[in-house]
Amino acid sequence: MSYQVLARKWRPRNFQEMVGQEPILRMLTNALDHERLHHAYLFTGTRGVGKTTLARILAKCLNCETGISSNPCGKCSICESIDAGRFLDLIEVDAASRTKVEDTREILDNVQYAATQGRYKIYLIDEVHMLSGHSFNALLKTLEEPPAHVKFLLATTDPKRLPITILSRCLQFNLKRVPAEQIAKHLEHICKTENIAHEMPALELLSEAADGSMRDALSLLDQAIAYCGNQVSAVETRQMLGSIEQDAIFRLLDALAENNGALLLSEIAALAEQAPDFNQVLEELLKILHQVSIAQIVKDFAHSEKIKQFATRITSEDAQLYYQIALIGRRDLPLAPNARQGFEMVMLRMLAFRPDSTKETPPAKSTPHPEREERVLTSPTRGEVKEPTRSTASQVKEPVRSTPAPEVKESARRATEGKEDWAQILSQLNLTGLAQALAANCSLIQLSDAKIQLGLTKAHEPMLNKKLSDRIEEELTKYFKKKMQLEITIITGDIQTPAKQKEAHESERKADAKNAIENDSHVQKIQELFGASLDLGSIEAV
Repeated sequence: MSYQVLARKWRPRNFQEMVGQEPILRMLTNALDHERLHHAYLFTGTRGVGKTTLARILAKCLNCETGISSNPCGKCSICESIDAGRFLDLIEVDAASRTKVEDTREILDNVQYAATQGRYKIYLIDEVHMLSGHSFNALLKTLEEPPAHVKFLLATTDPKRLPITILSRCLQFNLKRVPAEQIAKHLEHICKTENIAHEMPALELLSEAADGSMRDALSLLDQAIAYCGNQVSAVETRQMLGSIEQDAIFRLLDALAENNGALLLSEIAALAEQAPDFNQVLEELLKILHQVSIAQIVKDFAHSEKIKQFATRITSEDAQLYYQIALIGRRDLPLAPNARQGFEMVMLRMLAFRPDSTKETPPAKSTPHPEREERVLTSPTRGEVKEPTRSTASQVKEPVRSTPAPEVKESARRATEGKEDWAQILSQLNLTGLAQALAANCSLIQLSDAKIQLGLTKAHEPMLNKKLSDRIEEELTKYFKKKMQLEITIITGDIQTPAKQKEAHESERKADAKNAIENDSHVQKIQELFGASLDLGSIEAV
Protein backbone atom coordinates (compact mmCIF):
# COMPACT_ATOMS: atom_id res chain seq x y z
CA MET A 1 0.00 0.00 0.00
CA SER A 2 1.35 3.44 -0.90
CA TYR A 3 2.34 5.84 1.88
CA GLN A 4 -0.30 8.35 2.94
CA VAL A 5 0.98 11.69 4.21
CA LEU A 6 0.25 12.54 7.83
CA ALA A 7 -1.88 15.57 6.93
CA ARG A 8 -4.35 13.30 5.13
CA LYS A 9 -4.04 10.25 7.37
CA TRP A 10 -4.68 12.25 10.55
CA ARG A 11 -7.41 14.47 9.11
CA PRO A 12 -10.21 14.62 11.74
CA ARG A 13 -13.31 12.57 10.93
CA ASN A 14 -15.52 13.86 13.76
CA PHE A 15 -15.73 16.77 16.15
CA GLN A 16 -13.91 14.87 18.91
CA GLU A 17 -10.75 14.59 16.79
CA MET A 18 -10.60 18.32 16.05
CA VAL A 19 -7.76 20.14 17.82
CA GLY A 20 -8.63 23.60 19.10
CA GLN A 21 -11.73 25.54 17.94
CA GLU A 22 -13.68 24.51 21.07
CA PRO A 23 -16.18 27.45 20.97
CA ILE A 24 -17.12 26.70 17.35
CA LEU A 25 -17.44 22.98 18.02
CA ARG A 26 -19.72 23.73 20.95
CA MET A 27 -22.00 25.92 18.83
CA LEU A 28 -22.23 23.34 16.04
CA THR A 29 -22.81 20.49 18.51
CA ASN A 30 -25.70 22.28 20.21
CA ALA A 31 -27.23 23.28 16.87
CA LEU A 32 -27.10 19.70 15.55
CA ASP A 33 -28.37 18.05 18.74
CA HIS A 34 -31.35 20.42 18.84
CA GLU A 35 -31.75 20.43 15.04
CA ARG A 36 -31.59 24.22 14.86
CA LEU A 37 -30.00 24.18 11.43
CA HIS A 38 -29.12 27.15 9.26
CA HIS A 39 -29.17 26.91 5.47
CA ALA A 40 -25.75 28.60 4.93
CA TYR A 41 -22.56 28.36 7.00
CA LEU A 42 -19.41 30.43 6.44
CA PHE A 43 -16.09 29.16 7.88
CA THR A 44 -13.25 31.68 7.95
CA GLY A 45 -9.65 31.50 9.15
CA THR A 46 -6.05 31.17 8.02
CA ARG A 47 -4.78 28.18 6.02
CA GLY A 48 -4.69 24.78 7.66
CA VAL A 49 -6.90 25.46 10.70
CA GLY A 50 -9.69 23.08 9.62
CA LYS A 51 -12.27 25.00 7.58
CA THR A 52 -12.83 22.37 4.87
CA THR A 53 -12.44 19.53 7.35
CA LEU A 54 -15.11 21.03 9.61
CA ALA A 55 -17.43 21.43 6.62
CA ARG A 56 -17.03 17.75 5.68
CA ILE A 57 -17.70 16.62 9.24
CA LEU A 58 -20.82 18.81 9.25
CA ALA A 59 -21.90 17.13 5.99
CA LYS A 60 -21.59 13.73 7.70
CA CYS A 61 -23.57 14.96 10.71
CA LEU A 62 -26.41 16.09 8.44
CA ASN A 63 -26.53 12.95 6.27
CA CYS A 64 -25.54 10.07 8.59
CA GLU A 65 -27.93 7.14 8.29
CA THR A 66 -28.37 7.04 12.08
CA GLY A 67 -29.93 10.52 11.97
CA ILE A 68 -28.91 14.14 12.39
CA SER A 69 -26.54 14.41 15.36
CA SER A 70 -23.21 15.89 16.40
CA ASN A 71 -21.68 12.41 16.56
CA PRO A 72 -21.97 10.62 13.18
CA CYS A 73 -21.39 6.87 13.26
CA GLY A 74 -18.55 6.92 10.73
CA LYS A 75 -19.41 3.36 9.68
CA CYS A 76 -22.49 3.70 7.49
CA SER A 77 -22.20 3.87 3.71
CA ILE A 78 -22.79 7.64 3.64
CA CYS A 79 -20.11 8.42 6.27
CA GLU A 80 -17.62 6.19 4.46
CA SER A 81 -18.51 7.76 1.10
CA ILE A 82 -17.93 11.27 2.46
CA ASP A 83 -14.59 10.24 3.99
CA ALA A 84 -13.57 8.67 0.67
CA GLY A 85 -14.73 11.73 -1.31
CA ARG A 86 -17.30 9.92 -3.46
CA PHE A 87 -20.59 11.06 -1.90
CA LEU A 88 -22.76 12.32 -4.75
CA ASP A 89 -24.75 14.84 -2.71
CA LEU A 90 -21.62 16.62 -1.44
CA ILE A 91 -20.67 18.94 -4.28
CA GLU A 92 -17.25 20.50 -3.60
CA VAL A 93 -16.46 23.56 -5.67
CA ASP A 94 -13.07 25.26 -5.88
CA ALA A 95 -14.03 28.90 -6.37
CA ALA A 96 -10.42 29.80 -7.22
CA SER A 97 -10.66 27.84 -10.48
CA ARG A 98 -14.35 28.43 -11.22
CA THR A 99 -14.76 32.18 -10.86
CA LYS A 100 -16.93 32.92 -13.89
CA VAL A 101 -20.64 33.62 -13.59
CA GLU A 102 -21.34 30.81 -16.10
CA ASP A 103 -19.75 28.29 -13.69
CA THR A 104 -21.91 29.53 -10.82
CA ARG A 105 -25.10 29.35 -12.89
CA GLU A 106 -24.23 25.83 -13.98
CA ILE A 107 -23.93 24.79 -10.35
CA LEU A 108 -27.17 26.49 -9.32
CA ASP A 109 -29.14 24.88 -12.17
CA ASN A 110 -29.11 21.60 -10.20
CA VAL A 111 -30.11 23.10 -6.83
CA GLN A 112 -33.80 22.40 -7.43
CA TYR A 113 -33.28 18.63 -7.70
CA ALA A 114 -33.56 16.53 -4.53
CA ALA A 115 -30.63 14.71 -2.95
CA THR A 116 -29.72 11.37 -4.53
CA GLN A 117 -28.24 9.41 -1.62
CA GLY A 118 -28.45 11.47 1.55
CA ARG A 119 -30.84 13.66 3.45
CA TYR A 120 -29.41 16.96 2.19
CA LYS A 121 -27.65 18.14 -0.93
CA ILE A 122 -24.62 20.08 0.30
CA TYR A 123 -22.63 22.63 -1.69
CA LEU A 124 -19.13 23.12 -0.25
CA ILE A 125 -17.56 26.18 -1.92
CA ASP A 126 -13.89 26.57 -0.97
CA GLU A 127 -12.06 29.93 -1.26
CA VAL A 128 -15.41 31.56 -1.94
CA HIS A 129 -13.84 35.06 -1.92
CA MET A 130 -12.34 34.27 -5.37
CA LEU A 131 -15.75 34.39 -7.08
CA SER A 132 -16.36 37.33 -9.39
CA GLY A 133 -18.87 40.06 -8.64
CA HIS A 134 -21.34 38.66 -11.17
CA SER A 135 -20.98 35.20 -9.60
CA PHE A 136 -21.88 36.59 -6.20
CA ASN A 137 -24.92 38.30 -7.68
CA ALA A 138 -26.03 35.04 -9.27
CA LEU A 139 -25.61 33.26 -5.91
CA LEU A 140 -27.45 35.80 -3.78
CA LYS A 141 -31.09 34.77 -4.26
CA THR A 142 -30.43 31.05 -4.00
CA LEU A 143 -28.22 31.56 -0.93
CA GLU A 144 -30.97 33.52 0.83
CA GLU A 145 -33.89 31.16 0.09
CA PRO A 146 -32.54 27.75 -0.96
CA PRO A 147 -34.78 24.68 -1.18
CA ALA A 148 -35.29 22.80 2.09
CA HIS A 149 -33.03 19.92 0.95
CA VAL A 150 -29.99 22.21 0.23
CA LYS A 151 -27.27 23.43 2.58
CA PHE A 152 -24.43 25.79 1.62
CA LEU A 153 -21.05 25.48 3.35
CA LEU A 154 -18.65 28.27 2.39
CA ALA A 155 -14.96 28.50 3.34
CA THR A 156 -12.55 31.41 2.90
CA THR A 157 -9.24 32.74 4.16
CA ASP A 158 -10.21 36.34 3.37
CA PRO A 159 -13.74 37.21 4.54
CA LYS A 160 -13.13 40.94 3.98
CA ARG A 161 -13.35 40.36 0.23
CA LEU A 162 -16.86 38.95 0.49
CA PRO A 163 -19.77 41.29 -0.27
CA ILE A 164 -21.76 42.31 2.79
CA THR A 165 -24.85 40.87 1.10
CA ILE A 166 -23.24 37.40 1.20
CA LEU A 167 -22.04 37.77 4.80
CA SER A 168 -25.49 38.75 6.02
CA ARG A 169 -27.02 35.56 4.59
CA CYS A 170 -24.61 33.18 6.35
CA LEU A 171 -23.97 31.92 9.84
CA GLN A 172 -20.31 32.86 10.36
CA PHE A 173 -17.67 30.84 12.24
CA ASN A 174 -14.19 32.34 12.60
CA LEU A 175 -11.63 29.58 13.20
CA LYS A 176 -8.66 30.75 15.28
CA ARG A 177 -5.01 29.80 14.90
CA VAL A 178 -4.23 26.69 16.91
CA PRO A 179 -1.94 27.49 19.90
CA ALA A 180 1.59 26.08 19.61
CA GLU A 181 1.16 24.13 22.86
CA GLN A 182 -1.86 22.25 21.49
CA ILE A 183 -0.07 21.56 18.19
CA ALA A 184 2.97 20.16 20.02
CA LYS A 185 0.78 17.94 22.19
CA HIS A 186 -1.04 16.61 19.11
CA LEU A 187 2.24 15.97 17.27
CA GLU A 188 3.49 14.03 20.30
CA HIS A 189 0.34 11.89 20.22
CA ILE A 190 0.83 11.20 16.50
CA CYS A 191 4.51 10.26 16.97
CA LYS A 192 3.66 7.84 19.76
CA THR A 193 0.87 6.26 17.73
CA GLU A 194 3.07 5.99 14.62
CA ASN A 195 6.04 4.69 16.70
CA ILE A 196 8.24 7.60 15.62
CA ALA A 197 11.18 8.31 17.95
CA HIS A 198 11.20 11.98 18.80
CA GLU A 199 12.40 14.71 21.13
CA MET A 200 9.84 17.09 22.59
CA PRO A 201 11.94 20.24 21.86
CA ALA A 202 11.93 19.21 18.18
CA LEU A 203 8.12 19.03 18.16
CA GLU A 204 7.96 22.43 19.86
CA LEU A 205 10.14 23.88 17.09
CA LEU A 206 7.79 22.44 14.46
CA SER A 207 4.78 23.83 16.33
CA GLU A 208 6.27 27.32 16.40
CA ALA A 209 7.17 27.12 12.70
CA ALA A 210 3.60 26.04 11.81
CA ASP A 211 2.30 29.44 12.96
CA GLY A 212 -1.08 28.17 14.12
CA SER A 213 -1.75 25.86 11.15
CA MET A 214 -2.25 22.20 12.05
CA ARG A 215 -1.89 21.11 8.42
CA ASP A 216 1.44 22.94 8.15
CA ALA A 217 2.58 21.27 11.38
CA LEU A 218 1.80 17.79 10.02
CA SER A 219 3.55 18.59 6.74
CA LEU A 220 6.61 19.83 8.65
CA LEU A 221 6.57 16.67 10.76
CA ASP A 222 6.62 14.60 7.56
CA GLN A 223 9.55 16.68 6.36
CA ALA A 224 11.39 16.29 9.68
CA ILE A 225 10.93 12.50 9.62
CA ALA A 226 12.42 12.40 6.13
CA TYR A 227 15.31 14.67 7.15
CA CYS A 228 16.16 13.17 10.54
CA GLY A 229 15.66 9.49 9.70
CA ASN A 230 15.14 7.26 12.71
CA GLN A 231 14.65 9.99 15.32
CA VAL A 232 13.22 13.51 15.11
CA SER A 233 15.87 15.37 17.09
CA ALA A 234 15.94 19.03 18.10
CA VAL A 235 19.37 19.70 16.59
CA GLU A 236 18.53 18.30 13.14
CA THR A 237 15.06 19.85 13.18
CA ARG A 238 16.61 23.24 13.88
CA GLN A 239 19.00 22.73 10.97
CA MET A 240 16.11 21.76 8.70
CA LEU A 241 14.10 24.85 9.68
CA GLY A 242 17.13 27.14 9.57
CA SER A 243 16.48 28.13 13.19
CA ILE A 244 19.09 29.52 15.55
CA GLU A 245 19.99 27.94 18.87
CA GLN A 246 18.91 29.98 21.85
CA ASP A 247 22.44 29.76 23.23
CA ALA A 248 23.66 31.91 20.30
CA ILE A 249 21.07 34.57 21.18
CA PHE A 250 22.07 34.37 24.84
CA ARG A 251 25.72 34.95 23.86
CA LEU A 252 24.67 38.11 21.97
CA LEU A 253 22.75 39.32 25.03
CA ASP A 254 25.75 38.50 27.21
CA ALA A 255 27.94 40.79 25.09
CA LEU A 256 25.30 43.52 25.32
CA ALA A 257 25.08 43.16 29.10
CA GLU A 258 28.89 43.41 29.33
CA ASN A 259 28.89 46.45 27.02
CA ASN A 260 31.59 44.70 25.00
CA GLY A 261 31.50 45.73 21.35
CA ALA A 262 34.43 43.51 20.30
CA LEU A 263 32.80 40.42 21.84
CA LEU A 264 29.49 41.34 20.20
CA LEU A 265 31.05 41.52 16.72
CA SER A 266 32.89 38.26 17.37
CA GLU A 267 29.63 36.48 18.26
CA ILE A 268 27.94 37.89 15.15
CA ALA A 269 30.83 36.61 13.01
CA ALA A 270 30.49 33.13 14.55
CA LEU A 271 26.76 33.27 13.95
CA ALA A 272 27.26 34.32 10.31
CA GLU A 273 29.25 31.13 9.65
CA GLN A 274 25.99 29.19 10.00
CA ALA A 275 24.43 31.30 7.20
CA PRO A 276 21.33 32.15 9.27
CA ASP A 277 18.31 34.20 8.33
CA PHE A 278 19.16 37.38 10.25
CA ASN A 279 15.53 38.46 10.22
CA GLN A 280 14.74 35.27 12.12
CA VAL A 281 17.65 35.95 14.50
CA LEU A 282 16.09 39.30 15.36
CA GLU A 283 12.75 37.55 15.82
CA GLU A 284 14.32 35.12 18.32
CA LEU A 285 16.04 38.02 20.08
CA LEU A 286 12.68 39.81 20.41
CA LYS A 287 11.11 36.71 21.95
CA ILE A 288 13.87 36.41 24.57
CA LEU A 289 13.75 40.14 25.39
CA HIS A 290 9.99 39.78 25.83
CA GLN A 291 10.54 36.96 28.33
CA VAL A 292 13.22 39.00 30.14
CA SER A 293 10.84 41.96 30.49
CA ILE A 294 8.10 39.70 31.87
CA ALA A 295 10.58 38.19 34.37
CA GLN A 296 11.50 41.71 35.54
CA ILE A 297 7.88 42.73 36.11
CA VAL A 298 6.33 39.41 37.27
CA LYS A 299 8.83 37.80 39.62
CA ASP A 300 6.83 34.60 40.28
CA PHE A 301 6.30 33.80 36.59
CA ALA A 302 7.83 30.50 35.40
CA HIS A 303 11.09 31.26 33.60
CA SER A 304 14.28 29.40 32.71
CA GLU A 305 17.43 30.10 34.72
CA LYS A 306 18.99 31.93 31.77
CA ILE A 307 16.03 34.30 31.52
CA LYS A 308 16.16 34.96 35.26
CA GLN A 309 19.88 35.76 35.05
CA PHE A 310 19.42 38.27 32.24
CA ALA A 311 16.45 39.79 34.08
CA THR A 312 18.88 40.80 36.83
CA ARG A 313 21.86 41.70 34.59
CA ILE A 314 19.91 43.91 32.16
CA THR A 315 17.92 46.87 33.48
CA SER A 316 14.27 47.17 32.51
CA GLU A 317 15.08 50.39 30.61
CA ASP A 318 17.77 48.61 28.57
CA ALA A 319 15.46 45.66 27.84
CA GLN A 320 12.78 48.01 26.50
CA LEU A 321 15.35 49.94 24.47
CA TYR A 322 16.81 46.75 22.95
CA TYR A 323 13.32 45.50 22.08
CA GLN A 324 12.38 48.72 20.32
CA ILE A 325 15.66 48.86 18.37
CA ALA A 326 15.32 45.20 17.30
CA LEU A 327 11.70 45.79 16.26
CA ILE A 328 12.64 48.74 14.06
CA GLY A 329 15.70 46.82 12.84
CA ARG A 330 13.50 44.03 11.46
CA ARG A 331 11.59 46.62 9.44
CA ASP A 332 14.74 48.24 8.06
CA LEU A 333 16.78 45.05 7.49
CA PRO A 334 15.74 44.65 3.80
CA LEU A 335 17.08 48.17 3.12
CA ALA A 336 20.63 47.33 4.25
CA PRO A 337 23.32 46.52 1.62
CA ASN A 338 23.41 42.98 3.01
CA ALA A 339 21.65 41.20 5.85
CA ARG A 340 24.71 40.71 8.05
CA GLN A 341 25.72 44.36 7.83
CA GLY A 342 22.20 45.45 8.68
CA PHE A 343 22.11 43.06 11.66
CA GLU A 344 25.48 44.31 12.93
CA MET A 345 24.25 47.91 12.81
CA VAL A 346 21.11 46.97 14.76
CA MET A 347 23.20 45.35 17.51
CA LEU A 348 25.73 48.21 17.58
CA ARG A 349 22.85 50.66 17.84
CA MET A 350 21.83 48.91 21.06
CA LEU A 351 25.27 49.64 22.50
CA ALA A 352 25.44 53.20 21.18
CA PHE A 353 22.12 54.35 22.60
CA ARG A 354 22.08 52.56 25.93
CA PRO A 355 22.37 54.71 29.10
CA ASP A 356 25.97 54.47 30.36
CA SER A 357 27.01 55.78 33.75
CA THR A 358 30.59 54.48 33.61
CA LYS A 359 32.04 55.74 30.34
CA GLU A 360 33.32 59.32 30.61
CA THR A 361 32.32 61.76 27.89
CA PRO A 362 32.75 65.54 27.65
CA PRO A 363 29.76 67.69 28.56
CA ALA A 364 27.50 68.99 25.82
CA LYS A 365 28.39 72.47 24.60
CA SER A 366 24.84 73.54 23.88
CA THR A 367 22.07 73.58 26.45
CA PRO A 368 19.74 70.63 25.76
CA HIS A 369 16.01 70.98 25.55
CA PRO A 370 14.51 70.39 29.04
CA GLU A 371 12.00 67.85 27.69
CA ARG A 372 14.62 65.69 25.96
CA GLU A 373 15.15 62.17 27.28
CA GLU A 374 18.31 61.57 29.31
CA ARG A 375 20.64 59.22 27.45
CA VAL A 376 24.29 59.69 28.55
CA LEU A 377 24.63 59.97 32.30
CA THR A 378 28.38 60.74 32.48
CA SER A 379 30.68 63.41 33.85
CA PRO A 380 34.21 64.58 32.91
CA THR A 381 37.04 64.69 35.42
CA ARG A 382 37.03 68.00 37.21
CA GLY A 383 39.68 69.85 39.14
CA GLU A 384 39.70 70.53 42.84
CA VAL A 385 37.13 73.04 44.03
CA LYS A 386 37.87 75.20 47.02
CA GLU A 387 35.26 74.40 49.61
CA PRO A 388 33.65 77.35 51.33
CA THR A 389 33.69 77.51 55.10
CA ARG A 390 30.15 77.34 56.33
CA SER A 391 28.43 75.78 59.28
CA THR A 392 28.05 72.03 58.91
CA ALA A 393 24.43 70.99 58.51
CA SER A 394 23.15 67.87 60.21
CA GLN A 395 22.76 64.75 58.09
CA VAL A 396 19.24 63.59 57.22
CA LYS A 397 18.05 60.15 56.15
CA GLU A 398 16.06 61.26 53.14
CA PRO A 399 18.13 63.04 50.41
CA VAL A 400 15.01 64.63 48.93
CA ARG A 401 12.67 66.63 51.12
CA SER A 402 9.70 68.62 49.91
CA THR A 403 8.64 70.70 52.91
CA PRO A 404 7.69 74.38 52.62
CA ALA A 405 10.21 76.71 54.28
CA PRO A 406 9.36 80.41 53.82
CA GLU A 407 12.07 81.47 56.25
CA VAL A 408 14.91 80.29 53.98
CA LYS A 409 14.37 83.05 51.42
CA GLU A 410 16.87 85.35 53.11
CA SER A 411 19.47 82.59 53.49
CA ALA A 412 19.09 81.82 49.79
CA ARG A 413 19.91 85.44 48.96
CA ARG A 414 22.97 85.38 51.22
CA ALA A 415 24.23 82.11 49.70
CA THR A 416 24.05 83.39 46.14
CA GLU A 417 25.97 86.52 47.21
CA GLY A 418 28.79 84.38 48.64
CA LYS A 419 31.78 82.80 46.98
CA GLU A 420 29.84 79.90 45.50
CA ASP A 421 27.72 80.76 42.43
CA TRP A 422 25.12 78.05 41.73
CA ALA A 423 24.94 79.03 38.05
CA GLN A 424 28.71 78.52 37.76
CA ILE A 425 28.54 75.13 39.51
CA LEU A 426 25.61 74.07 37.32
CA SER A 427 27.53 74.90 34.15
CA GLN A 428 30.18 72.36 35.19
CA LEU A 429 27.69 69.54 35.88
CA ASN A 430 26.98 67.07 33.10
CA LEU A 431 23.20 67.18 33.38
CA THR A 432 20.71 66.80 30.56
CA GLY A 433 16.97 66.68 30.04
CA LEU A 434 14.66 67.00 33.03
CA ALA A 435 17.50 66.78 35.57
CA GLN A 436 19.16 69.86 34.04
CA ALA A 437 15.82 71.70 33.95
CA LEU A 438 15.19 70.94 37.64
CA ALA A 439 18.67 72.10 38.67
CA ALA A 440 18.39 75.29 36.57
CA ASN A 441 15.22 76.28 38.44
CA CYS A 442 16.86 75.86 41.85
CA SER A 443 18.81 78.36 43.93
CA LEU A 444 21.69 77.65 46.33
CA ILE A 445 20.65 77.99 49.97
CA GLN A 446 23.48 76.42 51.90
CA LEU A 447 26.66 74.50 51.11
CA SER A 448 28.54 72.59 53.81
CA ASP A 449 31.32 70.05 53.86
CA ALA A 450 29.17 67.09 52.69
CA LYS A 451 25.76 68.57 52.09
CA ILE A 452 24.23 71.03 49.66
CA GLN A 453 20.80 72.57 50.12
CA LEU A 454 18.88 73.99 47.16
CA GLY A 455 15.67 75.97 47.07
CA LEU A 456 12.85 75.39 44.57
CA THR A 457 9.78 77.57 44.10
CA LYS A 458 6.36 76.04 44.61
CA ALA A 459 5.53 76.69 40.93
CA HIS A 460 8.23 74.19 39.92
CA GLU A 461 7.43 71.61 42.62
CA PRO A 462 5.84 69.14 40.10
CA MET A 463 9.29 68.71 38.53
CA LEU A 464 10.73 67.33 41.78
CA ASN A 465 11.15 63.56 42.06
CA LYS A 466 13.71 61.26 43.63
CA LYS A 467 15.16 59.97 40.34
CA LEU A 468 16.09 63.47 39.14
CA SER A 469 17.39 64.46 42.58
CA ASP A 470 19.60 61.37 42.70
CA ARG A 471 20.93 62.26 39.28
CA ILE A 472 21.87 65.80 40.41
CA GLU A 473 23.37 64.42 43.63
CA GLU A 474 25.49 61.99 41.60
CA GLU A 475 26.91 64.81 39.49
CA LEU A 476 27.59 66.97 42.56
CA THR A 477 29.52 64.06 44.09
CA LYS A 478 31.65 63.85 40.95
CA TYR A 479 32.13 67.62 40.89
CA PHE A 480 33.30 67.92 44.52
CA LYS A 481 35.12 64.54 44.37
CA LYS A 482 33.45 63.31 47.55
CA LYS A 483 30.09 62.05 48.64
CA MET A 484 27.60 64.92 48.72
CA GLN A 485 24.08 64.82 50.10
CA LEU A 486 21.47 66.88 48.26
CA GLU A 487 18.41 68.41 49.90
CA ILE A 488 15.86 70.34 47.81
CA THR A 489 13.48 72.51 49.83
CA ILE A 490 10.31 74.17 48.55
CA ILE A 491 10.42 77.98 48.92
CA THR A 492 7.50 80.39 48.84
CA GLY A 493 8.30 83.59 47.01
CA ASP A 494 10.65 84.56 44.23
CA ILE A 495 14.28 83.38 43.99
CA GLN A 496 17.13 84.04 41.60
CA THR A 497 17.89 80.89 39.58
CA PRO A 498 20.21 80.08 36.64
CA ALA A 499 17.12 79.70 34.46
CA LYS A 500 15.95 83.22 35.34
CA GLN A 501 19.45 84.60 34.82
CA LYS A 502 19.59 83.05 31.38
CA GLU A 503 16.10 84.31 30.54
CA ALA A 504 17.02 87.85 31.65
CA HIS A 505 20.23 87.71 29.65
CA GLU A 506 18.35 86.56 26.55
CA SER A 507 15.75 89.32 26.99
CA GLU A 508 18.52 91.90 27.31
CA ARG A 509 20.25 90.67 24.16
CA LYS A 510 16.94 90.66 22.29
CA ALA A 511 16.21 94.23 23.39
CA ASP A 512 19.70 95.31 22.26
CA ALA A 513 19.08 93.64 18.88
CA LYS A 514 15.77 95.48 18.47
CA ASN A 515 17.35 98.83 19.37
CA ALA A 516 20.22 98.22 16.94
CA ILE A 517 17.82 97.50 14.08
CA GLU A 518 15.49 100.40 14.90
CA ASN A 519 18.42 102.85 15.01
CA ASP A 520 20.11 101.51 11.92
CA SER A 521 20.28 104.26 9.27
CA HIS A 522 19.79 101.83 6.38
CA VAL A 523 16.65 100.38 7.97
CA GLN A 524 15.27 103.85 8.62
CA LYS A 525 15.92 104.85 5.01
CA ILE A 526 14.07 101.79 3.71
CA GLN A 527 11.13 102.64 5.95
CA GLU A 528 11.00 106.17 4.58
CA LEU A 529 11.27 105.14 0.91
CA PHE A 530 8.77 102.28 0.95
CA GLY A 531 6.59 103.12 3.94
CA ALA A 532 7.68 99.89 5.56
CA SER A 533 7.28 98.92 9.21
CA LEU A 534 9.38 96.67 11.40
CA ASP A 535 8.06 93.31 12.63
CA LEU A 536 9.71 93.46 16.05
CA GLY A 537 8.38 90.03 17.02
CA SER A 538 10.54 88.38 14.37
CA ILE A 539 13.81 89.82 15.71
CA GLU A 540 16.00 87.29 17.50
CA ALA A 541 19.34 87.83 19.20
CA VAL A 542 22.21 85.97 17.52
